[in-house]
Amino acid sequence: MNIHEKYISRCIELGKLGIGNTYPNPSVGACLVVNDKIIGEGYTSEAGGHHAEINAINSVVDKSLIKDSTIYVTMEPCCHYGKTPPCVDKIISLGIKKVVIGIKDPNPLVCGNGIKKLKDNGIEVISNVLKKQCTEHHKRFLSFVKNKRPYIIIKWAETKDGFIAPLNKDVSKPYWISGIKSRKLVHKWRSEEQAILVGAQTIREDDPRLTTRYPKGKNCDIYILTKKGIKKNYKIFNQDSKVTLLNDQKIDFRKDIIDQICNKFYHDKIVSIIVEGGTKTIQNFIDKGVWDEIRLFKSETKLENGIKGPSINLKAENEINIGDDILNIYLNKVDTLSKK
Repeated sequence: MNIHEKYISRCIELGKLGIGNTYPNPSVGACLVVNDKIIGEGYTSEAGGHHAEINAINSVVDKSLIKDSTIYVTMEPCCHYGKTPPCVDKIISLGIKKVVIGIKDPNPLVCGNGIKKLKDNGIEVISNVLKKQCTEHHKRFLSFVKNKRPYIIIKWAETKDGFIAPLNKDVSKPYWISGIKSRKLVHKWRSEEQAILVGAQTIREDDPRLTTRYPKGKNCDIYILTKKGIKKNYKIFNQDSKVTLLNDQKIDFRKDIIDQICNKFYHDKIVSIIVEGGTKTIQNFIDKGVWDEIRLFKSETKLENGIKGPSINLKAENEINIGDDILNIYLNKVDTLSKK
């Protein structure tokens, strides 16, 4: 690992600290280095707050060192006015002579223009450092900009014999198939994403909260897919989550619903979602090929009869032991929307 990779790697670490809190902006990491020593670092604030570069600059104690520093950043600095001024203008005004970038910003308002402006002002720019790792880190934002839809994670748990629930339950509450370690991991996932999509039947059958409790974190926005509406007496309506009904006023259920759902999320500036059920909703996304990751928990328990889980005809990229469960990770290698 050379010196540039060393500090872009640190920027990725910093960027991870903001995941889940910066939407719809990407969680960028940045640091300033002088003589192989970090003098300032930061990551993106919540939307409307400072970008990573500004937070890194503001963290420098001895401001006289800034003009002699190299600034490292996971994504190209912005060059347009949004809720904050352009980061490239700040970099130029401080007399910084070198900028090292992980990946280009795909936003049409930036997309190489930030790099061009830096170069036009005599600043040396080195790009595509740890490009693969930075692309992975910014996968949510890249999907949103390039594919005009959120990054889609599909998640469910099933028994060893492929069932997600018994055929009949006496009360509306979750039937736990996965273990406590798996369920806590799901709460961590929720803290990283912007929204959850769930079918109305899952709400009626399980009455879930779909909150982030282990550890306590920011709740996702909840989108409920329902043709006929749903009563407001379920737990999901009695907490601080923002709930949106995707009913027949927003979705034409006579037509293909997946593109309509994706368009709604794009319109709402939802950058990433977890699809948490039920089987029909999940299967629609799988059959359409519109998803990025599938995270499937396989339990050692058996039901012998019940509601079958979704069907996927792919080999898992990875299998991870989570307590008594096995987490199967699938990655979609074919992106149908990017071909449109």
